[in-house]
Amino acid sequence: MQIAIPLFDRFTALDAIGPYEVLSRLPGARVDFVAFEPGVVRADTRMLAIEVEKGLDEVPRPDVLVVPGGAGTRSVMHDERMLDWVRGVHEHSEYTTSVCTGALVLHGAGVLDGLEATTHWLYTDRLDRPVARRVVEQGKVITAAGVSAGIDMALRLAERIAGQDIAQAIQLAIEYDPEPPFDSGSPRKAPDRVLEIVRGAEAAQHAQT
Repeated sequence: MQIAIPLFDRFTALDAIGPYEVLSRLPGARVDFVAFEPGVVRADTRMLAIEVEKGLDEVPRPDVLVVPGGAGTRSVMHDERMLDWVRGVHEHSEYTTSVCTGALVLHGAGVLDGLEATTHWLYTDRLDRPVARRVVEQGKVITAAGVSAGIDMALRLAERIAGQDIAQAIQLAIEYDPEPPFDSGSPRKAPDRVLEIVRGAEAAQHAQT
């Protein structure tokens, strides 16, 4: 089984690496990072770079697609090179998935037409049928909310592909048993002052692009 994770300038690292850590452990799976062209792709913090060995054209029909999010989706969601590739992949894929604002790329490609979906809480208004859930499954299309939700999505996908025992074994192997120190991982729970910090940081990031 071939799993493709497209990277682009200013992707969010955990959006891609979280699902990679889960899906790369599936029996018989191969995970390929792909980009417009082979080479180094930098994350949105600019502090992390991944060397990608394959261009989009070299991976035209993966079994599974995982589109990460990040500040770079603001341009990628309108880039016909990426959108055409996503459409072609989706036509033949067993599963088409996204993490965080990767859903906006799926939306731009028409993959989410008529479907419920989720994304980062700051961007749900960009979707036609947004749902405030951590993972939303609509047939072979699976979307995950912000960043860390990609791990949950990947475990659900692992269950679909290889069964519950294998998915649970992967969860145990990566010791995914979160005990967050604060109950502020959702806008429904976080204090207003914390919400404003996040909104302010996002606004500042927008101003830089």
